[in-house]
Amino acid sequence: MLRIIVPLVLSLLCGTVAAEPLHGIAMHGEPALPPDYKHFPYVNPDVKKGGKITYGVVGTFDNLNPFILKSMRTTARGMWDPEYGNLVYESLMQRSRDEPFTLYGLLAETVEWDEDRSFIQFNLNPNAKWSDGQPVTPEDVMFTFELMRDKGRVPYSNRINVVAKMEKVGEHSVRFTFNDKADRETPLIFGLFPVLPKHAVDPETFDRTSLTPPVGSGPYKVKTVKPGESITYERDPTYWGKDIPAKVGTDNYDQITVQYFLQDTTLFEAFKKGDVDLYPDGNPGHWANAYNFPAATSGAVIKDVFTPKLPSGMLGFVFNTRRPIFADPKVREGLSLVFDFEWANKNLYSGAYKRTQSFWQNSELSSFGVPANAAELALLGPIKDKIAPEILEGIYKLPVTDGSGRDRNVLKQAVALLKQGGYAIQGGKMLDASGRQLAFEIMTQNADQEKLAVAYQRSLQTIGIAASIRTVDDSQYQSRTNSFDYDMIMKSYTSSLSPGNEQLGRWSSAARTREGTDSFAGANDPDLDTLIDHLLRARSAEDFTAAVRSYDRLLLSSHYVLPLYHMDQQWVARSKRIGHPDAVPLYGYQLPVWWDTSAQ
Repeated sequence: MLRIIVPLVLSLLCGTVAAEPLHGIAMHGEPALPPDYKHFPYVNPDVKKGGKITYGVVGTFDNLNPFILKSMRTTARGMWDPEYGNLVYESLMQRSRDEPFTLYGLLAETVEWDEDRSFIQFNLNPNAKWSDGQPVTPEDVMFTFELMRDKGRVPYSNRINVVAKMEKVGEHSVRFTFNDKADRETPLIFGLFPVLPKHAVDPETFDRTSLTPPVGSGPYKVKTVKPGESITYERDPTYWGKDIPAKVGTDNYDQITVQYFLQDTTLFEAFKKGDVDLYPDGNPGHWANAYNFPAATSGAVIKDVFTPKLPSGMLGFVFNTRRPIFADPKVREGLSLVFDFEWANKNLYSGAYKRTQSFWQNSELSSFGVPANAAELALLGPIKDKIAPEILEGIYKLPVTDGSGRDRNVLKQAVALLKQGGYAIQGGKMLDASGRQLAFEIMTQNADQEKLAVAYQRSLQTIGIAASIRTVDDSQYQSRTNSFDYDMIMKSYTSSLSPGNEQLGRWSSAARTREGTDSFAGANDPDLDTLIDHLLRARSAEDFTAAVRSYDRLLLSSHYVLPLYHMDQQWVARSKRIGHPDAVPLYGYQLPVWWDTSAQ
């Protein structure tokens, strides 16, 4: 017994806590895969690597650095990409898309932490190498955190704010000890942090846009760049991680090209001709009617339907509450009722969509149809008084119209709410006490958004509200979005089964004034801040569910977003040459595990 106690005493005297190296970590509970797992369950481990794929996107790019503010949303796709994969840069750990929030070893072979998650230690894989052959070191990790603090964009620039001490431990390890600003998700967020090579990055020029191919640790190198038009990646034959379990069955092409198009219609024409290999389709009418071209009728193009097990998320018209006209929740609620979902769904989308009633609909995290239980009410405390009783009781539903675009009963409710916000109809116009008409601009990004905005505009006109619509090009849209220069926009808030720190960027008071964040509505509510904190600090699955539901209720009661619609399926059209596994993980189809069948 003495031999057991003495090391423990010594470790406590030295101020350290012994921890067991772990192959994976989960936000709640334990990783689903054992330490000796061979690959993720949604890959084909026997796939032969080779061939090529061409993706198509609408937009442009002027930079290869995805981590700086100047490149926000104009970085070449694929460098650091949640959809196509992190082709050039890599994170310390790899997320499994078949679990709510679980990470497994990547650059870090194992990790160590304590029960309170007061620290995390990443033990780097000694075989991890940069594309120039240099080893990945703890110094690279620490350099990256400091560089991002000084030159990176949000959220990378903020990460080190929660660190009390960052230190190299032994030859291959780096440890972060957290301060009181950290929460239980922080160690996992650090696991998803990118790592850059200290020897190949100049801190002085890091925050400038650049088209020079960088040194990365990922499976691909940049082959060719045509600014604004295309970028091509080629497999790195010396990629260090091709055989580790988290990478088996992924990164299956020898060459990946991303082509850029000015409009979606042009992109689809390129797909029809075979110049692009994949076309994710989110338009029901298009999905039903646009695939009568020769390649589709001959079987050279295949239409796939995937059913993920994800929450709905929230697509909607977003009120910029930085604008005085949208400061009153009653005004926002009244304006929300004016939109006729039934008309739009029938006339624009062939009835394909469901109305969204919650940010986490279709999951146990949703408050829709569920009364607040004792755990929720305890979390909410006095905040519950700000939540509409029907939302608190789980009986709230957006009104169903008669589908005419001008349902008198629903419009009457909207006018009553607007009256509470200080507006009344006079002379056919919705006026405030000073005689100013209620008027605002809807900024749209493409023809599909514009169509929906026009439908909303028509309904608004029936009660004397003047809504104008401005459709802008991609670069102007991104610039105005980043600086919050709009009255109303359409945005999609994706929802996972493990919401966490991303909610700070979307809904915290601190994000309201930070350009480049996702604070599109400009929320400034200390009660929201409190509920986000509850969500981040929840330990058990039960506490976490209660925290997310209560948070969902306050967001819905605040009417920051006019909820639109969602679909329970994912649609992708592909060239027959492109194959994919049969298994569909929790998060839906995963492009990095698809392959070229001609190489098999």
